[in-house]
Amino acid sequence: MKRHMMKSKIAYAVLTDANLFYEGSIGIDQDIMDQANILPNEQVQVVNANNGERLITYAIALERGSKQFVLNGPAARKGLVGDEVVIISYAILDDNDVLEPIVINLKHG
Repeated sequence: MKRHMMKSKIAYAVLTDANLFYEGSIGIDQDIMDQANILPNEQVQVVNANNGERLITYAIALERGSKQFVLNGPAARKGLVGDEVVIISYAILDDNDVLEPIVINLKHG
């Protein structure tokens, strides 16, 4: 049996911008993507801690060290600048596979 398991999570990222007139996605600082083992164009789930909105989109790499998190396209309607979001990536694993998820908590550093 195959199972969808959490691969990584970026907790409490603060939205720094929202661009409605864009293709769609969430832009993430490339350094943080690397830490979370998220690749450009990889599917991610975004959960807004401020309003409970959830969406599935894909990650776009932003400038390293920018600490930017940007909702683009229709996703921009799911959050406001300053909202805290959790960004989750998943892997499909066999029952006997073990994966220790990466958790990056930005609220505490």
